[in-house]
Amino acid sequence: MTHPIQLIAYADRLGGTIPALGEVVRDRFAGAFGGVHILPFFTPFDGADAGFDPDDHTTVDPRLGTWDDVRALSDDLDVMVDVIVNHVSARSPQFRDVIQNGDQSRYAEMFLTMGTVFPDGATEADLLRIYRPRPGLPFTPYPWGESTRLVWTTFTAAQVDIDVRSAAGSAYLLSILDALRDAGTRMIRLDAVGYAVKTPGSSSFMTPETFAFIDELTVLAHERGLEVLVEVHSFYRRQIEIAQRVDRVYDFALPPLVLFAAATGDHAPLARWIAERPENAVTVLDTHDGIGIVDVGPDAATGEPGLLDATQLDALVEAIHDATGGQSRAATGAAASNLDIYQVNSTFYDALRRDDRAYLAARAVQLFLPGIHQIYYVGALAGTNDMDLLGRTGVGRDINRHIYSDADVTRDLERPVVAALLELCRFRAGAPGLDGAFQSR
Repeated sequence: MTHPIQLIAYADRLGGTIPALGEVVRDRFAGAFGGVHILPFFTPFDGADAGFDPDDHTTVDPRLGTWDDVRALSDDLDVMVDVIVNHVSARSPQFRDVIQNGDQSRYAEMFLTMGTVFPDGATEADLLRIYRPRPGLPFTPYPWGESTRLVWTTFTAAQVDIDVRSAAGSAYLLSILDALRDAGTRMIRLDAVGYAVKTPGSSSFMTPETFAFIDELTVLAHERGLEVLVEVHSFYRRQIEIAQRVDRVYDFALPPLVLFAAATGDHAPLARWIAERPENAVTVLDTHDGIGIVDVGPDAATGEPGLLDATQLDALVEAIHDATGGQSRAATGAAASNLDIYQVNSTFYDALRRDDRAYLAARAVQLFLPGIHQIYYVGALAGTNDMDLLGRTGVGRDINRHIYSDADVTRDLERPVVAALLELCRFRAGAPGLDGAFQSR
């Protein structure tokens, strides 16, 4: 990758289609971005989790475009696409077949139930040990032929987990890799891969079995010319460990540490992280998800201290709520559906009190660290919290998922903070001296 900065965007929320998104990146943001991470555009892109619950992961939703459009985008841009490893939609043809035919379905082995993971039954301790980024247990009762089974649903009832170790599950994942290779994709993002392998008696999150699976999937991706980015929100030392095994990891610790430094004036935790962070990282300050807290907190399994202690974490969360005038509180935790108990929902610009200088300083910190740098489309336009969309959907993360019209883009490009950010991106992209080896002192 020759251009170090990529845009993260939903095609339906910026441009409206995949070709139109390409026009925005190439023309409206000319020179600022050399690549684009297109958030899920599969069929359908507007399901229960904004595309992260596809019915068919191998087809492009025709309302957004075709595989030829994705291929055309990759002609002059580095294209990243999600591989949703852990689950499929409960509406998928495979799961509908299981609902109808039960164990007689040829896809029955593709899906996990409580009974398949715990064939001898599970104790209360076994169930409480399972790590889940939502309240409650990860099971949903579904018809299974003439019976009912407790199907494993890590995230929502509409997203059913697949058995990635089964023949059917493996074939499903390989079909996705093949489709993305054929479309000219250069990097894949392994979404929710930390939850993919269920091991009885463990947390079923980032276990040794998970690491082994990631290693195997990475080999299969490399055979198809695909670079691998792993998406895991977890204890910071686990990110460092993952970085040694794959092409890229996210630097999810950076956003909360930058916000903590801006809110408190205490930059020591940020400086400490910069000194030890993996350099094969993809830096972000904002994504389609919320601002991660778990990434700088203690290890939930061992209690090992994180990059921020409990008092500092509380101060950070309250600082974000204060900076947004309480808007983030209305979009976070039990206040909104699709909740994630480890994230705070807000635009990054609002989390910095809409302070242009602070926002540009935060972006400068991001862009001048080693790695590939991604800027979320709302952040690229210094977007504010979309309380209207949040009110309509009740989904907390929608506060940071504004649907931009062409007029919105034109208006925001005239704002000084946006013009300065795009110019900063162009400067960073045109400074080859910054691509060398660095040591933090």
